[in-house]
Amino acid sequence: MPGQEMQELGQEECRRLLSTHHFGRLAFLDRVGVQPMITPVNYAFVDEAVVIRSDEGSKFRAAVENAGAAFEIDGVDEQQKVGWSVVVRGRVDAVTDPDEIARLENVPLVTWAPGDRPHYVRLKPGRITGRRISVADLPSSWLG
Repeated sequence: MPGQEMQELGQEECRRLLSTHHFGRLAFLDRVGVQPMITPVNYAFVDEAVVIRSDEGSKFRAAVENAGAAFEIDGVDEQQKVGWSVVVRGRVDAVTDPDEIARLENVPLVTWAPGDRPHYVRLKPGRITGRRISVADLPSSWLG
């Protein structure tokens, strides 16, 4: 598409975006390991890792099984026709060390979903990538 520009984000910018946002999507294989699953989550970026709170459900089971996962955050400014995304790929594990759990309890990590979320799940990055895209010319059907 004419007027389109894509820029790879550096690691520092990706980490800054991860540190300043608190809502993203966690992607992993379901418990059977057959179907991909994407779930919206609230998170905190702590010690270079994505940390979420979980109940006993699929996110926690994936963590206990030390499953590979991906995590994504994004943003868009429709007026400026600019969007960005950051993707973290790595391994998920359950946080079990009592000292680490006590430290995470002091992190401002609020979950929007109802119910108790007593477990901490951490995605340790193997790779972090990001990009920003701007489109100068959008089809008229895209304008509001």
